[in-house]
Amino acid sequence: MTYHIPALLDESIEGLNIRPYGIYVDATFGGGGHSTEILKRLSTGKLITFDQDEDARLNVPDDKRLLFLEQNFRFLKNNLIFNGIKSIDGLIADLGVSFHQFDEAERGFTFRHDAPLDMRMNRKGTLTAASLIQTIDEPLLADILYNYGELTNSRRIAKNIVESRAKKPISTTGDLMAAVEKLAPVRHENKFYAKVFQSLRIAVNHEIDFLKEMLLQALEMLNAGGRLVVITYHSLEDRVVKNFMRTGNFEGTNTKDFYGNPETPFRVITKKGIIPGPEEIARNSRSRSARLRIAEKI
Repeated sequence: MTYHIPALLDESIEGLNIRPYGIYVDATFGGGGHSTEILKRLSTGKLITFDQDEDARLNVPDDKRLLFLEQNFRFLKNNLIFNGIKSIDGLIADLGVSFHQFDEAERGFTFRHDAPLDMRMNRKGTLTAASLIQTIDEPLLADILYNYGELTNSRRIAKNIVESRAKKPISTTGDLMAAVEKLAPVRHENKFYAKVFQSLRIAVNHEIDFLKEMLLQALEMLNAGGRLVVITYHSLEDRVVKNFMRTGNFEGTNTKDFYGNPETPFRVITKKGIIPGPEEIARNSRSRSARLRIAEKI
């Protein structure tokens, strides 16, 4: 089973600038692709890995240098301190949903399978996409579709969903598609459904909020000269990462010191980000939306 083929693997590992004796974090362990490459470059260093998906544990190698934590990366700082780690030399986060999660139909992440409308990355959580849709009020649902799916007709979509759920519970991916199919643009149906599903997935898993929490903690835990390496897959999370690396805040607001010099905690390594080349996209079509950003703590 293919758990995940890491996008921009060589570029992201090179961006970490690994020192053999350093302490590093893989905040999204998944199939262990990035961790495997990090371990190859460590001697007496240590690697701490995070993943809230219980299936990820099956991919953990037997290596004394690696500590696997079945936790959401939003708990980064507390877990590091609990394990006696006061600072780190680098952190990598690959924010893509794993192939394993997409291809396991019962997880409900994709419209390509008719399955329970779940979308939980952490299956111990209680909120599913189905329960969210069934209980949320129409204006808030419209906001989720607009903010997380960038759907300009979000109010009409929300109205259709609410009208459909009043007649019959929306409990499967097929139910959701049927509720909104009349609004899907001709010849662009897949892109439309992908945005609807993306918006609900982000809401169910609090992805943007938890990403912000992790980035703030990463900044706090990184040593001077330590690298922050993040791979994003859509404009919302990329904007968060880009603003944070450039300014140290999520709004992208530049602040200046008494002398008028920009105040920022990072030196940005990748000004525009790195995207996959044609050869990588040909090998791994799911990498096409990936963008790698790298920054070094000053």
